Amino acid sequence: MTVFDYAAAFSRNIGWVTEAEQAQLRRCRVAIAGMGGVGGEHLLTLARLGVGRFRIADYDSFDIANMNRQAGASVSVLGRPKAVVLAELARDINPELEIDVWNRAVEPANVAEFLEGVDIYVDGLDFFAFEARQRTFGACYERGIAAVTAAPLGMGTAVLNFLPGAMSFDDYFGWDGCTDEEKALRFMIGLAPRLLQDYLADPSRVNLKARKGPSTIMACHLCAGVAATEVLKILLRRGSVRAAPQGLQFDAYRNKMVKTWRPMGWRNPVQRLMFAFARRRLAQLEAAAR
Repeated sequence: MTVFDYAAAFSRNIGWVTEAEQAQLRRCRVAIAGMGGVGGEHLLTLARLGVGRFRIADYDSFDIANMNRQAGASVSVLGRPKAVVLAELARDINPELEIDVWNRAVEPANVAEFLEGVDIYVDGLDFFAFEARQRTFGACYERGIAAVTAAPLGMGTAVLNFLPGAMSFDDYFGWDGCTDEEKALRFMIGLAPRLLQDYLADPSRVNLKARKGPSTIMACHLCAGVAATEVLKILLRRGSVRAAPQGLQFDAYRNKMVKTWRPMGWRNPVQRLMFAFARRRLAQLEAAAR
């Protein structure tokens, strides 16, 4: 039986990080809420980076509809809790992991406990988990914890970093008083102001009211790669890190990468125009579907 050795397991990281930085990553604790399409990929990617401590949360179990994009989804785990399955996969990469598994949701009563002692938060929540997302990002901002969100959009990703002392999630997206449909549109436009994903093959599959939309595994993989790189730079305090209202979008289908900047966040006049356009376009799609 092979005895696990941390230094040997992650030795190929050395060169892109120093040995001292690898040791630092081993000591860091990353919190991830949501172990679905992007959350599971985040956990496994960061585990292979050599991050040594995690706190993960998800109340859901694997279903057949998860097969197209979720890292832990397979026939053998249908019906099993996502957080438990992903923890097993992560420990199979690094048996020495310190991983706190929450097979439950992050709620107002426990969000402080969930973020206790963490160095950074990575968003893995479902696109439509508006209340949980706003609550968690708000708690991070109050506690001075950096928070990263990378959205799977089409066959690409859009990433935003919310850093201590910079613009908050609430100021950027302006969700207070919005309906869920408005929150979905503001979230999508805030994440991806340039709207690169204009190649949807069947628009009728987008249904914000039913909280459903198409997804791809390519986008989830890209999210994990981009988000893990942002996490590395933030934790090691090196490299350029764009904080909201600045963002980054990459789309593999269109072979295009853009840097975005929306001063004032939602209050930016351009964002308001984009929202009005998106709302009209959504109404057209819904009419066509009917």
